[in-house]
Amino acid sequence: MSIKAFNFAATPHIHFGAGERAKLKGIAGSFATADNKGILLVTGGHSFDASALCTDLLEELSAGFDVHRIRVSGEPSPELVDAAVAEFHVSNPCCVIAIGGGSAVDAGKAIAGLLPLGDSVMEYLEGVGKGRAYQGPSTPFIAVPTTAGTGGETSKNAVLSEIGEQGFKKSFRDEMLVARHIVLDPELTLSCPPDVTAACGMDAFTQLLESYVSSRANPMTDALALSGMRLVRDHLMMAVEQGDDIAARSAMLYASAMSGLTLANAGLGSVHGLASPLGACFPIPHGVVCGTLLHEATALNIAAMQDREPLNPGLVRYAEAGRLLVDNVTLPDDAALTALVAALQSWSDCLKMQRLGEYGVTKDDIPRIVAGSRGNSMQTNPIVLTDDEIAGLVYSRL
Repeated sequence: MSIKAFNFAATPHIHFGAGERAKLKGIAGSFATADNKGILLVTGGHSFDASALCTDLLEELSAGFDVHRIRVSGEPSPELVDAAVAEFHVSNPCCVIAIGGGSAVDAGKAIAGLLPLGDSVMEYLEGVGKGRAYQGPSTPFIAVPTTAGTGGETSKNAVLSEIGEQGFKKSFRDEMLVARHIVLDPELTLSCPPDVTAACGMDAFTQLLESYVSSRANPMTDALALSGMRLVRDHLMMAVEQGDDIAARSAMLYASAMSGLTLANAGLGSVHGLASPLGACFPIPHGVVCGTLLHEATALNIAAMQDREPLNPGLVRYAEAGRLLVDNVTLPDDAALTALVAALQSWSDCLKMQRLGEYGVTKDDIPRIVAGSRGNSMQTNPIVLTDDEIAGLVYSRL
């Protein structure tokens, strides 16, 4: 069988394993000069200070560098990024380090990309910005995730949000924004609470599955997605129920990082297409959107392909994912498809993924949600869904 042509973006230096955070000071030092030992540290609003391991890292960095800190509470906004760039553009630290969840990582990535230029992120933000092409350079960026879900540490896009009636959730995206180094230390995720662990885990799995069935999937993204899905299958529930299980935390951190690579190279699908308008207009955690929509979206894609495109290769890929998820390689395709949807629904139920209505989404909101769902993620869904099908998907999870 011939392999179709594909591209795979360059990946950063990844340091994976318990205790790898000890390398952070040395990594930062590789970017410092005699005249510039400034570090801009981007963290979450509260979780960083509640973690003894994180505060130890701050103490260690402060002993050798001039550390300035920015806290990110909730989704990062263009205003937060622009304020940080305005404050630190002139001093331009030797590197930006993000230690935290997806919000801190995305904010740090965007800030690092704009510090040398002093520009507003609205010059470059997809869909709502001025459409300028980013030319760089970026301040060296180091990502240290403390949750296992978004995979933002390995991707080239920084997702920024304005939440409200006229809100948006859009990406600042370029390969020059990719982190130079990523420190994946599962010990830093041990303090992540069960509900956040569950939502993040569902986000990671959604990204892995959507990129696996994407119309732009390729052999490299397939290999990474399958390895990640297998680990989520075996370790998500343990990470939620036994948060101190380092093996489970390691598996989920790996899966999350791989999901960032697969989404960056293969794209996503209908769940993430809907996550953009839902996250922009309502205060719904991104992982909750994924967890509550995934089984219904998967069932919808399968039904649409069976009805309109029975030879669509996405059906074969969904069946393969179903056999993987229930660990039964002998299942015929139809049974595997049924098993996949059932397993995903069981996960959503067991992890108590909240419905959209609990965050204020109503039937009257569906038309504008559908209208806002046709962004980049929807373009690589394995089949083009109609507006009525997307509306029915949202309605099913109110």
